[in-house]
Order: sequence, then structure tokens, then C-alpha cells
Amino acid sequence: MATISVPLSQNTSSLQHLSTIRHRFHFPRSSHSPLTIACSARRNSSESKESFSHLKELKGVACGFLAAWAVTAASPVIAANQRLPPLSTEPDRCERAFVGNTIGQANGVYDKPIDLRFCDYTNEKSNLKGKSLAAALMSDAKFDGADMSEVVMSKAYAVGASFKGVDFSNAVLDRVNFGKAHLEGAVFKNTVLSGSTFNEAQLQDAVFEDTIIGYIDLQKLCTNTTLSPDGRAELGCR
Repeated sequence: MATISVPLSQNTSSLQHLSTIRHRFHFPRSSHSPLTIACSARRNSSESKESFSHLKELKGVACGFLAAWAVTAASPVIAANQRLPPLSTEPDRCERAFVGNTIGQANGVYDKPIDLRFCDYTNEKSNLKGKSLAAALMSDAKFDGADMSEVVMSKAYAVGASFKGVDFSNAVLDRVNFGKAHLEGAVFKNTVLSGSTFNEAQLQDAVFEDTIIGYIDLQKLCTNTTLSPDGRAELGCR
């Protein structure tokens, strides 16, 4: 356990007859032990309650700054913008897509990580439909021509993946990172896309009929210059 301790005292030279109030903040770390921030306020027996109360207020402000810093430092996703784990060495990791997650779904929680990076599901028409692939790692995988209707891909990481001609009808694709993905001809009919990003994605001839997407997300999606005129019309881009 890593600990940062911040003692706050108005009289640091006097170490006798001290009463201490200590607060701890615990933050999980992705790979090692949790990070703990300990903030303490020490009161000398000669100090008044009024001055000690003021000291506690200062302590609260200092701890607040430290807590905000710790969230950024302890979270690899926030601090390093999607730092990914090493590629799984499981021999059947690609087949995990045919089973999917058994828990979590829309919350992006999983019982076991699904690592589909570099896997090839080209023209897979039966084993992916309706599966829960929440928080799956899909970067650089190939799904061209696959039937992925009714899948749940909440919080999936699909940067650089290929989904050319994929049928995403009635799927839940919220908060998915489709950065630099190939989505030419993909069908997003009655598909939930709220919170998903498409930075530098290829969207030529993609179908967005009755797509469910938030206003801010829509404005960002409409800036993609690869959208076809029909796609822009279906989305309501101006």
C-alpha cells in the first residue's frame, strides 16, 4: 500500500500533548497496491478551539486537492488515456466472443476480461448475435460482414478495428471508442450510440436509421467528413 501523509499543524515545533484527527482516502490502483492519502490535523493543548477549527478547514481544502490529484494519478485510463493491459495469452481468447460476459452488460462490468484484439471474425453470421461484449478489448480485430445485431458492447475499446458491412441493428453500443475504426457500410438501425466516439473513423455508406444518440454526441459525429449524404440525413446533421 502506498501512502501519502500530510500532517497539518499550527505549531510544528511543539510535538508534545498533541491530539490528532486523521482522514484517509483509498484509491485503487490498476496493477499494484492501493494508494492511500492520510491527512492529519494536530492540536497542541495550548491552542484554542477556534484556531483549531480554522486549521481543520485548511486541512479539508488541502485534502481535497490531494484527493483530486490521486484520482488522476491512480487511474491509468484518466492519466494515460486508455492504457491497455498486455495481450492475453489464453489460447482460446478469441472464442470468448462466442460466450460473452455473463454479468454487467450496460454497466461495462465483466466477470472476466474479454480480449479480442487482432482476432478475425470475418463473415461470422451466428455466434456473435446478441452476445454481451461489455468492456471488450477489440482494437485491430476484424468483424467484416459479421452479424452483430442485438449485441451489448458498452464501454468497448474498438480503436482501429474493422467492422465493414457489420449489422449492428438493435445493438447497445454506448460509450464505445470507435476511433480510427473501419465502419464502411455498417448498419446502425435502431442502435444505441450514446456516449460513443468516432474520431477519424471511416463511415462511408454507414446506415443510421432510427439511431439513438445524444445531442452532443450527434454534433461530434456530424463533424466526421466520411459520412455519406444519406447518413448525414438519417442523423439529422446540419
